[in-house]
Amino acid sequence: MGRCCKCNGRLLCMCLLPCMMTGHLLIYVMVSIFVTISYTPPKITIHYIAPGASDNTSTLASHPLGPFWNLRLEDSALWNQLQHAWDRQHNPILRGNITGTFRKSKTKVLSEIEDECLSDCVSRKCAVPRMHDFSSLPEQMQAFIKSMHCREYPLLINQPGICRRNNKSFDLDSPILIMAIKSQVGNFENRQAIRETWGRSGLLNGEFTKKVGLVRTVFLLGRQDSSTGPHPDLKNLLELENEKFRDILQWDFRDTFFNLTLKDLLFWHWLQQYCPTAIFVFKGDDDVLVRTGALLDYLHKQWDEHNLLKTYTNETDMEFNLFVGDVINNAMPNREPSTKYYIPERFYKGRYPPYAGGGGVVYSGSLALRLKEVSERVRLFPIDDVYLGMCLHRLGLSPSHHPGFLTFDLPEIDRGNPCAYKSVLLVHRRSPKEMLTLWKQLQNLSGQC
Repeated sequence: MGRCCKCNGRLLCMCLLPCMMTGHLLIYVMVSIFVTISYTPPKITIHYIAPGASDNTSTLASHPLGPFWNLRLEDSALWNQLQHAWDRQHNPILRGNITGTFRKSKTKVLSEIEDECLSDCVSRKCAVPRMHDFSSLPEQMQAFIKSMHCREYPLLINQPGICRRNNKSFDLDSPILIMAIKSQVGNFENRQAIRETWGRSGLLNGEFTKKVGLVRTVFLLGRQDSSTGPHPDLKNLLELENEKFRDILQWDFRDTFFNLTLKDLLFWHWLQQYCPTAIFVFKGDDDVLVRTGALLDYLHKQWDEHNLLKTYTNETDMEFNLFVGDVINNAMPNREPSTKYYIPERFYKGRYPPYAGGGGVVYSGSLALRLKEVSERVRLFPIDDVYLGMCLHRLGLSPSHHPGFLTFDLPEIDRGNPCAYKSVLLVHRRSPKEMLTLWKQLQNLSGQC
């Protein structure tokens, strides 16, 4: 009887096992189907068109589909054509990739246009590269294209000794920071507010560490743009300002929005000649406010860590590639003709590289000299922040984001609260009056908050 029960049990198990396995499989299939049907894919982040976001526009752009530095020739976009020709000219491997009579002849034509323009930059007359419907472009884009091959302009006002040690008691050979502020001839109030607040030159302390560093400030100017209409002649006032403060650098080019890139290039040339040992460079606009003491604390820390790493690794020639700001990624050109940031597709195709936008960035002095060198292989672009990103990308580097760089300002509700600025290094934008008021409120911030 026991043996019979034992046999029947085994038989029952053998019969039920396939049924159980089939049931489990059916449940698994049903669960999988349910999960698939109910699954919601993650939301893809929409990216602002750049740099129109600084105008607080609500226009959005989809995620870029291709890489920034595209080796394929974009025949219908002027900047891409010109850059393509330079890529081949400066890189023998890429030069070997040019195939076909058409591409060779096009590269030759572009080179001839460039030679003609370079030889005629002084007279400011230049043959315009062939471009479809050139006359229909906005005036500022036409002006940029006509002069985009010109990179050297006479220096009208110079400060050759500003980085020299003029006080032996300083015991400092180099500024820890040179502040290069982009300004315009008529912005007297902005410059004076900066001198009285965050842009003061001399020996300055950090806000918390109290480490001393030599800071020098220069203002980068072109000449007044007569094409925008009649302007009062401010030349004599500018000369008086420079006689008193000795901090003006002015070059002989039209000071327009699309020529801001020239200020970077010309400043790098000036830096290499007159202030090559500056440890850090701040490049910013004249409508920002910087917490200079807090920024010096941050830079002292970065410099100490770099030197410690050099000692630890025994690499005395280690490059210092610091570049920080408010970083914008995956940005697309603004295609809205009514905005000042408008970049037509027939001029440039593709996305922008990562770049630090807005009112200010900080980078190491040694990197500034490398940017100067690599800029000679990157075609001028009419938006200065994007051009900096292009040069960085050419060096194989990317800017580092720092949350203390508020180039799109604080929330409106916090702007009048000094304690809201406790972790801020830079804020954009502030009028001269707002600058003076806020600077006074931010003194002894640690004791208030």
